[in-house]
Amino acid sequence: MTVPVFRFAPSPNGRLHLGHAYSALLNQKMARAMEGRLLVRMEDIDRERCTPALEQTMLEDLGWIGLQWESPVRRQSEHFGVYSQALEKLIGLDLVYPAFLSRKDIRREIEKIAGETDKWPRDPDGALLYPPSDRQLSQRERDRRMSEGKPFSWRLNMERALQRIALPLNWTETAPETHNVVAQPQDWGDVIVARKDMPTSYHLSVVIDDALQGITHVVRGRDLYHATSVHRVLQHILEIPPPVYLHHTLVLDHDGQKLSKSRKDTSLRDLREQGRTPREISDLVGL
Repeated sequence: MTVPVFRFAPSPNGRLHLGHAYSALLNQKMARAMEGRLLVRMEDIDRERCTPALEQTMLEDLGWIGLQWESPVRRQSEHFGVYSQALEKLIGLDLVYPAFLSRKDIRREIEKIAGETDKWPRDPDGALLYPPSDRQLSQRERDRRMSEGKPFSWRLNMERALQRIALPLNWTETAPETHNVVAQPQDWGDVIVARKDMPTSYHLSVVIDDALQGITHVVRGRDLYHATSVHRVLQHILEIPPPVYLHHTLVLDHDGQKLSKSRKDTSLRDLREQGRTPREISDLVGL
């Protein structure tokens, strides 16, 4: 019988807040109920914003609220070689291409194609879909730009990837009851899977890490619900077995907005310094 494996995977680029506490404690509650394991992973591929000091603060705060996890903590920054291998496979399959447009260039290119950006499709996060210009470049032109050192990102050719899969994709969502969700990866267009100076992105590293750590249950915020469609594409191409998912509700502020790491009134460290107890934190998040 497979032992359930859960994980809590924050990015150490700020202080944990009540939303993180809810997600971490929910993972622990479910792991204990299923007699499973709980891991902690630091998603620290952004080496400019993620620091060892912030990681240490996070681990201290997690210990303070009562989270108990297995050692060692996995750090994505220590596994770029693994992500590079996955990227090379995608390049070899001709499913990614170098994309050279900056954010300003994207808007200009869309305006050139469509006249305006208002009617251009956007992804589930609200960003403009990447225009097709770089996807249509010749290999000779791509090589020229890359040899000149022009900055670029590796983007997944979503249309070609879906042609390769040629079957409906879905995932198992376990709340409010277990059901299958039909993935809609085409809504994301050509997402970034790596950058020139970093052989991965959130989408690529998260599916690889979950597989390598044997994660069976991904319990994370509702804000990542739609991103699961992209993850299912990468899992299928890289022959990675998918976990089951639970996308929980978010802890919101008084204005109904998603909490931010910059909000001191919900920071676990600030609440702790104000004299709040771990029991009070659990009560505040409903656990």
